[in-house]
Amino acid sequence: MKVKLDKPVISWALYDWANSAFATCIMAGFFPIFFKGYWNYGVDVSTSTFRLGLANSTGSLFVILLAPLLGAIADKGRTRKKFLFAFTLLGVVLSASLSLVPQGNWQIASLAYILAIIGFSGALIFYDSLLIGIASPDKRDMVSSIGFGAGYLGGGLLFGLNVFMALKPSFFGLPNAETAIRISFVMVSLWWIFFSLPLLRWVPEPPIQHAPQKGWESARHGVKQLISTFHEIRRLRVVFLFLIAYWLYIDGVDTIVRMAVDYGMSLGFDSNSLIVALLITQFVGFPSALVFGMIGGKIGTKKAILIGLCVYTGVTIWAVFMNSVIEFYGLAVVIGLVQGGVQSLSRSLYSRIIPQGQAAEFFGFYNMLGKFAAIIGPLLMGGLSILTGSPRISILSIVILFVSGGILLCFVDEKKGADLVREIR
Repeated sequence: MKVKLDKPVISWALYDWANSAFATCIMAGFFPIFFKGYWNYGVDVSTSTFRLGLANSTGSLFVILLAPLLGAIADKGRTRKKFLFAFTLLGVVLSASLSLVPQGNWQIASLAYILAIIGFSGALIFYDSLLIGIASPDKRDMVSSIGFGAGYLGGGLLFGLNVFMALKPSFFGLPNAETAIRISFVMVSLWWIFFSLPLLRWVPEPPIQHAPQKGWESARHGVKQLISTFHEIRRLRVVFLFLIAYWLYIDGVDTIVRMAVDYGMSLGFDSNSLIVALLITQFVGFPSALVFGMIGGKIGTKKAILIGLCVYTGVTIWAVFMNSVIEFYGLAVVIGLVQGGVQSLSRSLYSRIIPQGQAAEFFGFYNMLGKFAAIIGPLLMGGLSILTGSPRISILSIVILFVSGGILLCFVDEKKGADLVREIR
């Protein structure tokens, strides 16, 4: 489907380009490195892993608790852009503040990171809801893909520059890699806020079918709608089963993203090598997602997702026995090959088992699970790291999420789900 790249579409996609700087440069990249080697300087690796896992899980948990209220405001009011900007500003300010946290002060670093995650994830709720105002239903998949691609590219470009700064600080007139990483936190904030401005200027608020509601009125009606949608999901057993499966395996995917660098450092790998590996994953991911989509069209979407989960399981087991940076690079390539594919095919499978007339409501629930999933995995890794003192055993726990999610996915009957949808009509 051909999409006209007008100002609203480009401006909307640029926000994905903007906020991916936080997800790539801070969440997956430099924060785990600084957290373990600088803010937890001299601390046992198992303890620092637990602290990082706790910070990631706490941030995600707060967003989950806030999500129904935020979703209610997005559905019932006309203040999406105002709230998006407020949460963006929270993420921007807290990201920049990481550059000021002194060595050894892991508590302040954790607090700033948790608040930045809340800003990042909270803004995404309103960002997603703006899609319906810039694209007709038949063009939303393509517009969404443009945003997806912009995120990979934008986050990768800034991360590449920041990695070069950390590896070659003297080239930029900087004294050391520590200073380069501190500056990268500020660069992420500037990138994020600058490329958010077009959205605020040119993306319209979506029309609503009722008089705009404000404050607690919008929250009350929105929460009632969320409860109604949840009850309908429970009635549609195929949808309910898929969402449980998705919650589990996407939690594993997100945990790998957030904890991979910490794990590599726990094994004694050089931090510079680890961020190069992340850069590899970033640039392998986007084209691989497109190829994986074609594979799904050939063999079936569910089978392709299961292949991806099998690869993730194998990668996790491989990581337990890994001893060299070269192996870590290999893992980065393999993860890049399946990461985008698992995410994109999960979405397309879900779209075929939900009532088409209620797609916005059902996808709202799906997006909430997908974006705020990383709670169980980081806690599993952190808790086992403390209990066993072994980072290798801690990462093995993620296999539980991939295997259990994959087993449940096997029982998702796409044809039965489509038949139930037709009965509802």
